[in-house]
Amino acid sequence: MKTKAPLVLMIGLITYLFFGSCVWFVVKDDQSQMQFEDRQAYNLKIIEKLQLSQSKASIIELMGPPDITEAKKTQLGMAQVLFYRTHHIKKDGFTTQDECTSLLFINDKLVSWGHDSYQQYQQAS
Repeated sequence: MKTKAPLVLMIGLITYLFFGSCVWFVVKDDQSQMQFEDRQAYNLKIIEKLQLSQSKASIIELMGPPDITEAKKTQLGMAQVLFYRTHHIKKDGFTTQDECTSLLFINDKLVSWGHDSYQQYQQAS
């Protein structure tokens, strides 16, 4: 008597691979649905790949809305700094600037990121 187990296993494996591939390629990361630890890791991963002169819109599309933002008009044009949470300091339910990496934009183009970018923003006039 022949068994159908290999056929059933093969169909199950093919089904699993098909649906796994659909999830992998179709479902995008949704930062708003992530736990804060996952979001921090995701933000760090994206920030590692940033390039100068990237548009603010393209970065927001990749990373979602910032946790904190500030803006002002300067002699160079509109300056805006976006803060994305990248490291946990205090478990209090609030995101503060010291738990974020700052991204500085001048006229909607990325000019710097990291601790120095917020200092540059503060000094811009």
